[in-house]
Amino acid sequence: MAFGIVSIAILPLTSTSSYSSRLSYRRSLPLLLNPSSQNSVVYCSNFTRDLSLTTEKLGNGDAMTGGAFDFRKATTSLTERSISTSKKVTLVRHGLSTWNEESRVQGSSDLSILTQTGVQQAEKCRRALANINFDRCFASPISRAKSTAEVLWQGREEELVFLDSLKEAHLFFLEGMKNVDAKKIYPKEYTTWREDPAEFCVNGVYPLRKIWSTAREAWKEILLSPGENFAVVTHKSILRALVCTALGLGPERFRSIEINNGGISVFKFNDRGEAMLQSLNMTAHMYSDHTYLY
Repeated sequence: MAFGIVSIAILPLTSTSSYSSRLSYRRSLPLLLNPSSQNSVVYCSNFTRDLSLTTEKLGNGDAMTGGAFDFRKATTSLTERSISTSKKVTLVRHGLSTWNEESRVQGSSDLSILTQTGVQQAEKCRRALANINFDRCFASPISRAKSTAEVLWQGREEELVFLDSLKEAHLFFLEGMKNVDAKKIYPKEYTTWREDPAEFCVNGVYPLRKIWSTAREAWKEILLSPGENFAVVTHKSILRALVCTALGLGPERFRSIEINNGGISVFKFNDRGEAMLQSLNMTAHMYSDHTYLY
């Protein structure tokens, strides 16, 4: 069972008093107890918790908290100009699709649709995020993401917004092929796509480098929209590109990030359009009735 969380604090149950009183920590409710040890609890970093510890002040008077609410220059600006207010963006990968199940290369093809399991995963995402007040939901218009967004957004007043910049990477002749067949028929191209994707090239086109540019376009469209809290439903490759571009990482880091079907990631943006990753690939809701508040 996998729980995708980026920022965690592992606190020995017997040694809390040994920490300096000048530090502060972040948490949510205890997410799980390590079954191999009775001495630690893993906390998700969704809420700020005051463990009777004081907050340290910076020289400029800003509060130094676990949430880093006053962060500066976390990365370069994705909007290249100031935005109206700080924003929060929740990224969701679509549910399991027919081509996921058949281990086919999907890319930008619209022939793969949600399986029954995928629909159930979308519903779990809806329930997990039911208590979050989103201003708007952006989604890829490709079927498997569109259907996931329609389930997740059910009952909300605002209409879904479909962006072409959230479409999946175009993988040319590999699309629709089973991975095992693609490896046999196009060994050089397939191996490059799997092992050195930034160098995968078809007729002079580098799909991964192109999707990095597309991801930056998507961020601008999203962050320059009115509102403060957005949901985004899309695909694995473009999600990896969105995460990496927000963190200032290049396409060579593409496979350093995993995002599961139904996985949820959260970014905060300051009023300069600079990103801070709050959570990556959260999946607790896939295995329980877990709901998120952040």
